[in-house]
Amino acid sequence: MPCSQDWIDDPLSVVEAMFGETQNSPDSKWEAKAAGFFQEQLKEKENQTSVPSLNDIPLHYLKPNSLVKFRCLIQDMFDPEFYLGVYETTDPSTKAKVLKCGKYRDVADSGIDFQSENAVTSERQTFYCVPIPGENPWVKDCHAAASQAWVVPSTSYVPTRHKRSYEEDEGDAMDTQQTGPQTEHHGNGDCKRQETEAPSNRTSTAAPLDLNFPLPGERGPSCLVKVYEDWDKFKVNDVLEVYGILSVSPALSALADEKESSALLDPSDSMETAEEQRVHCPPASLVPRLHMLHARPLCHNNPLLPPGTPEEHGAFLSSTLAEFPSVRAELLSYFSHVLLGDALAAEYLVLHLISTVYSRRDVLPLGKFSLNLSGCPAANSYSERLYQIVQQLVPSSYYLPMSLQNMNQMRLVPKKDYTANRLLSGALQLSKNTSLFLDETRLEQGQLDTTGVRNVTALGNLISWQKVDYDFNYHQMEFPCNINVLISSEGRSLLPSDCRVPLQPQLAPSQMEERLSGLHVPQTSSAQINQFRTYVGLAQLLDYNISEEMTKFVEDDFVDMRKDDPQSISAEDLHRLLVVARLLSLSVGATALNRESWSKAKHLESLRTSRVEQHRGVNGNEP
Repeated sequence: MPCSQDWIDDPLSVVEAMFGETQNSPDSKWEAKAAGFFQEQLKEKENQTSVPSLNDIPLHYLKPNSLVKFRCLIQDMFDPEFYLGVYETTDPSTKAKVLKCGKYRDVADSGIDFQSENAVTSERQTFYCVPIPGENPWVKDCHAAASQAWVVPSTSYVPTRHKRSYEEDEGDAMDTQQTGPQTEHHGNGDCKRQETEAPSNRTSTAAPLDLNFPLPGERGPSCLVKVYEDWDKFKVNDVLEVYGILSVSPALSALADEKESSALLDPSDSMETAEEQRVHCPPASLVPRLHMLHARPLCHNNPLLPPGTPEEHGAFLSSTLAEFPSVRAELLSYFSHVLLGDALAAEYLVLHLISTVYSRRDVLPLGKFSLNLSGCPAANSYSERLYQIVQQLVPSSYYLPMSLQNMNQMRLVPKKDYTANRLLSGALQLSKNTSLFLDETRLEQGQLDTTGVRNVTALGNLISWQKVDYDFNYHQMEFPCNINVLISSEGRSLLPSDCRVPLQPQLAPSQMEERLSGLHVPQTSSAQINQFRTYVGLAQLLDYNISEEMTKFVEDDFVDMRKDDPQSISAEDLHRLLVVARLLSLSVGATALNRESWSKAKHLESLRTSRVEQHRGVNGNEP
């Protein structure tokens, strides 16, 4: 049994050893055995934290062909590719025929006998994966701090530091890109150094490669993940933690250059366009290859919560739920301060943050609770400060100022590029439970062009139906999503919402300026902020049910409410009441509806609708 350092540092030796067993046992299921070995090792949390992460450690500090992990979103899926799963070479010393394993590799050994009857051509799928869009810095810091992995340098290249984040190392990586190409010398470290360094000057002088991140300003690597088994169970926008063998061979870049030159000289020689080759075979120093050995689907990316569902961690669940009422009270107090003394708006902000789509009935997503906070001051960058506070509480978020320029110029909806045969990402290609903050206070007077109208329509469909219609030129393809949308506006938003709360500051005008300028983002290291993060994350994962008794009670109460005035409450109002009651129950750690939560939901909705009525004359009809 290989020790942990062996299977992490040199996983290919484990694979080759198991492949070697087939020499004497042709029917041996070595592939399943090899995959099972790594899956078994990675069941242990200690082993998981010992594997270096591409999210935390710059690529040029990682050892080629070692086991690494990558927390990512599947941004696109390329066509399947064929490779030599088994091939035959001749041993130069003995002249004997030797079978080699080509699985989990990009580059085979030289001297392949292509006429050999023992050669086996196999198929694998390629996913284009990017870091989770909008993943907040506190999440990355927590994951990096929990890692027990230390970079193990190769014998020919010793990095000066063992573990650094991409943000810390970005400047160094840029410096490295300015250096000239290394000369290859056999017998010393220069060849190895090529594999571990950032791209050379040859790459940086070419047109910059679009890494296709959904959100602008994102950092971190993108990866071509090679999948060998059960690729049908994955789909675009899935969030995974992939464990695989890192491949950054310079030969991949040389091969890509050769193919591109050939295609330019004689396009008939290649079935792929130059654009497609550039996208599907980018330099490995920019887009490494990761040969998947194991993938763990992530139901959340909150590092303060245990992986999997809450029910799988009973002790953690029971102890944390016991603290829910007190944590909720502290969070309400904090939000009341942030929302200028408005306790009602604070209640609804808590409910919004813990909401999630838990099911779909036909086209209707159940559980969504988009919130429009109207009456937000345009001065002192209030909405942006509010977003920064929300950003500290949720794992993934994105702030979108709805300026005319952004609406008319941004690509929100992903679009298929048939020339390069890839899906061009858009800002709405987000992972589940991402908080999308739409700042409508930044919308100035002017005209929306065709792109702007299309973007506003896409935002409306996202809010109403929790779907994004990706643009495939000749048709649209519907992708369901689960995104929490918070809209800040001065008046009523031009976008739909499940709930609108006009902000009603409880401060004297003389205090307003001081409060606005004094709003601050909480310290990320405090125990209280971690309690808030755990609270919000766990509340989204809790199961919830309504007993038959409570169902009958709610039905009877609805009939009673309509007795005096049938127009006083509609089916839509009842649906909103049920959503609010569900979220109120979960906010105190209750996983079933009770009469207390139902009564409080009615009370909150009564206060909210009364406040909306006060603004109706100015802002028009409201939901």
